[in-house]
Order: sequence, then C-alpha cells, then structure tokens
Amino acid sequence: MFNRDNYINSPIEIERELLLLLQKENVKNVFDIGACEAEDSIRYSLLFPNSTVYAFEPRKDNLAIGQKSILKYNRPNIVLENIALSKENGTAEFFLSEGRPADATEEHQWDFGNKSSSLLPPTEEMKKHTSWLQFNNKIEVETMRLDNYVVNKNISEIDFVHIDVQGAELMVLEGAGDFLKKIKLIWMEVEAVELYKNQPLKNDVEQFMKKNNFVNVLDTVNEVAGDQLYANMNYFTAQDFKKLEKEKVPVSFIQKLKSFFRS
Repeated sequence: MFNRDNYINSPIEIERELLLLLQKENVKNVFDIGACEAEDSIRYSLLFPNSTVYAFEPRKDNLAIGQKSILKYNRPNIVLENIALSKENGTAEFFLSEGRPADATEEHQWDFGNKSSSLLPPTEEMKKHTSWLQFNNKIEVETMRLDNYVVNKNISEIDFVHIDVQGAELMVLEGAGDFLKKIKLIWMEVEAVELYKNQPLKNDVEQFMKKNNFVNVLDTVNEVAGDQLYANMNYFTAQDFKKLEKEKVPVSFIQKLKSFFRS
C-alpha cells in the first residue's frame, strides 16, 4: 500500500551517497526546504540522529500534517518553519496545487496534489505533463533569505540541504549569499522544461552551481525533470575521492568529481 508510513520507512534515494560523503554521527544541520508534510524531514532525522533538521514549508495545512507525523515518530530534532526561503525578505504570492490522478485508487493513501505548490505560477507546459494538477488558489506567505535565517539561528554551516520548491530552487540559493560556501551537499529538483514561469532550467542551474564551486555528482534529470546532487569543493578533496573509490563507488561518480579539478 502506498501511504505516508511506507514512504517514511523506505530508503532515502541518495542514502548511499550521503553516507559515503558525510560522517553520519557528525552531521549537525540538515535543511529540508519545501518540506511539504515533513516525510523527508523525518527520514533525514532518522538517518542522522545527532542532527537538527530544519523543515521549511509555506503551507500551514501541510505543516499540520507534518507535525502529527513528527509526534508519531518521536522526532524532537525537527524544527518546523512556516516560511518560504527565497532571495528576498518579506511576503510573496504562493500558488497552491491540488488534484488527484484519475488512475489513483483508494489503496493510494497519498495526497498527490499538494506537492507542486510554488512561488512561481505554472505554465501551459505543466498542463501537458500533469493535466490532473490544478492551481485554482493562491495565498500570501512569509519569505526569508537563507543567510538571514542562519544568522538568526546561529548556524555556522549546513551539512546537507534538500531543496524541492518547484522551480524556485535558485531563488533559495541566491538567498544564501556568501553562506552558500558553508553548505556541504545540496540535493535539489531540476527541470529540463519550463513547468513554472521564468524558472531556471537544467543548464542555468548547472552554470550557477559550478560558478559557486559545486560539482554535480549525481544526475537523474530526464527530458522533463529530475534531481541533482552537488558537492561543495570547499569540503571535498582528491583524498576524499580515494576513500570513495575504496567503497566501490561507480566509476562515473568518481570521474565526475575528479573532472572538476581538470576543468
């Protein structure tokens, strides 16, 4: 049965990469940006038991569900924030998604529609790929720059950031300012086609990340969308690559990392 509990108890998609690149017991700060109902926040809190997981979600209805799950799984190391991280402090329109695929059955105990809300309006291209998804409502949400947030919380660096904000990923990273240098790993959704108005596409993201000293170590983006994992070369060196090779990381993974130093 496809439901919230099954998802929370399933392996994290990039768990192997995270455990090879980070020292599990030493991970202190994890950011889950676009946390929705906090399922991934719970999974990260379980994977990194000594960490604090900061979960950012603009929708209060999603946060309410997330709070219940956090209590159910007894995860006091998760901090829920009703904030949309962006490149400016203030408020902004937030476009709410809803809907359910026609082929979803009662066995699918899952809210398919609430996971595509964005600071950006959807495009006609979105309708081609998800005709069942609707954007009939919008709300005003609080926005904050990531660099301001970490100052307020006295956070000196972040071990891992997961960003799933539906086309607004670079808005989040631009809001990190110079603090971007203090983020070790970033796993984020990336689109190859414009699903949200004026969103950055795959090439834009890759150029931005390389400019800021990050190398793409994993890429699942297809002809529409997917995810990319980036490593900050302020933290990873050639010596790390030798350790990874001993763990039998796929050759393509190592080659991508090494190629950063040759470019």
